[in-house]
Amino acid sequence: MTSTVSAQAAQGADGHPARPAGRPGHPGPATPAPLAPRAGLLPSMAAVYRAQLSRARVARIPLLFVATFQSVGIMVLMRGVVDGGSEARAVVAGSSVLVVAFVALNLLAQYFGQLRASGGLDHYATLPVPPAAVVLGAAGAYASFTVPGTIVTAVAGSVLFGLPLTHLWVLVAVIPLSGAALSGLGAACGLLAPRAELATLLGQLGMSAALLLGVLPAERLPGPVGWARDLLPSTYGVEALARSFDERPDWAVVGIDLGVCAAVGVLSLAVATWAYRRAAVR
Repeated sequence: MTSTVSAQAAQGADGHPARPAGRPGHPGPATPAPLAPRAGLLPSMAAVYRAQLSRARVARIPLLFVATFQSVGIMVLMRGVVDGGSEARAVVAGSSVLVVAFVALNLLAQYFGQLRASGGLDHYATLPVPPAAVVLGAAGAYASFTVPGTIVTAVAGSVLFGLPLTHLWVLVAVIPLSGAALSGLGAACGLLAPRAELATLLGQLGMSAALLLGVLPAERLPGPVGWARDLLPSTYGVEALARSFDERPDWAVVGIDLGVCAAVGVLSLAVATWAYRRAAVR
């Protein structure tokens, strides 16, 4: 009789095993809560952007000063061999975009190279954010950080060479588009380089290419070097800014240069996003 009562107590009214009752104030085993949905691209990118911009504001100010001082110094040196005309416009435009190259290409390549070498990518890989948000947020922050130095360089160069300041509003398009193209290139170099030292080397080489091919007037470059200049993403931003110094700029050509720069920026950021996925799974 005792065994029969025990068996009935162990079963519910429907004949299935009864669930163990929890003690008062202590419920039974809870069902695991579902995971939170993956964050959207724009909110994730905004969060990474704010975090990177805050970090760069503290750690990169001395380097931004160096980049600006370097570009202004190059213009002062070139003032002794360039009087004016198209060559002066090329020098000022190339020196201004060089600030973008120093930060967005060189420093971003170093950042992602060190992040990969130190295992920092594992932290981002555990976050529920799209890979594109990490790349775009960091690239946007580094590109935004170049705005003060680029404006100071462009204004100083215009005054130094006697160029008009009327159309410097073109920098509103040149800085983000050139920054996107160079940031994507820098991030890809840092993520694809097997060692942090190699990422630093690639960033330095890229900045040197922007210096030699962007600052020197195109008509003074040999043929093969001029072809390499056409392959450099920042070249089209330099050309757009240089054309804006004309008394009557050809805005159609300026728009074409900016459009090419934008297309290269989309492509380079896509490659950087692929490189991030490739590095994060290793």
